[in-house]
Amino acid sequence: MQTKPAFGHPSAVGQRAGARATALARELTYAQPESSSAAGFVRRLLPSALLCAGGLCLTGAVPVRAADDIITSFIASASAENLRNTEADVLVRRDGSLLAAWSDFYAGSRDDAPARISAAVSTDGGRTWAPRYTLQEKNGGTNVMSATLLRSRTGDVLFFYLQKNSLTDLKVYVRRSTDDARTWGAPTLVTAEPGYHVMNNARVIQLRTGRLLAPVSTSKQVWTKNDDFRTSVYFSDDDGVTWRRSRTLVSAPQRGAMEPGLVELKDGRVMQIIRTQTGFIWRSFSSDGGETWTDAAAWDLEAPESPSTLVRVPDRGDWLLVWNPAVAWSNPEKTVLGANHGGPRTPLAAMVSRDEGRTWSRPRNVEGNLASTYAYPSVTFHAGRALLTYYDFPNGGKQLSLKFRSIPLAWFTAAP
Repeated sequence: MQTKPAFGHPSAVGQRAGARATALARELTYAQPESSSAAGFVRRLLPSALLCAGGLCLTGAVPVRAADDIITSFIASASAENLRNTEADVLVRRDGSLLAAWSDFYAGSRDDAPARISAAVSTDGGRTWAPRYTLQEKNGGTNVMSATLLRSRTGDVLFFYLQKNSLTDLKVYVRRSTDDARTWGAPTLVTAEPGYHVMNNARVIQLRTGRLLAPVSTSKQVWTKNDDFRTSVYFSDDDGVTWRRSRTLVSAPQRGAMEPGLVELKDGRVMQIIRTQTGFIWRSFSSDGGETWTDAAAWDLEAPESPSTLVRVPDRGDWLLVWNPAVAWSNPEKTVLGANHGGPRTPLAAMVSRDEGRTWSRPRNVEGNLASTYAYPSVTFHAGRALLTYYDFPNGGKQLSLKFRSIPLAWFTAAP
């Protein structure tokens, strides 16, 4: 979510990435996994995943079928006047309706183009959406973008977003609703320290203690070859009224540690996952509620330079990972900044772990059409389903639409 498309958001490289994925698919052959370890499993599945298109998958990958009762719709379709709708989150309101909020770019599609936060409501489980309205008007020097909607244990709804002012100034704000997201209070600044603070959509979590954690990656300035992003976590013990920053800054090689996400473990620790330019998701751990963190290290999950979303399924303890598994860096150490994302952001896959990441179910393609790329997913759980949003960006095009899918939880671990 940095300000230049090549720095982590869609750009003209999408067409080249799609071609690379197709070529890679031709080069590789599928082998049955020999173990359930994540790295070996994903490496062996990846060629199969890359051979999927239009919901039909060859050589053993799992298609999305209508019989699986998956609800699919577009919350916001792009147009010539509205080129980009991205970085969304979904809230289930008390009456059962769904509220979606997202980055609505109305004068260009670059990360530094003018944008507001728009919202829309669905009363039929996401099959259709009412006309959009403005949730947060542009009030920064550049735009506002990247929505998180979180229902606190108090019952209030917290709405987080970014205010972008320059290449050196990006802030995180939060607003509160006490009437189920119908009206909102004044914004509160989360990131008081100077810098360019990136927080992805759908990233804030609440621990069992009630503490709120907001994961951020920070650089002094973007659009440089030395961004050196480092992650930190802002935390609040008064339900978002005041915020403090963690004492630890977490680093990673090359461009740095980017776009972190969080999940609370059964033993009370918190795990942070990190986007990197190494071809792997990295991770770090906190044993004190997010105030200090271990040094980050590579996890055994391959991923391009694209954000992954890891969430815990309520009441079950399972983990659901939604991510892009295709890595196509021939030599990550020599990758030119902004030249590509180390692999296409397609397919968009998902898998489940019942033992906190030690082993995983067989990955399934949420989206397997190589003619488009998909990224910045959000996940909300409701009534035995995972409600997903992500952008759909056709290769070679200029328009990014916001897509919605409601998927039964059983689908993610069902046999082909």
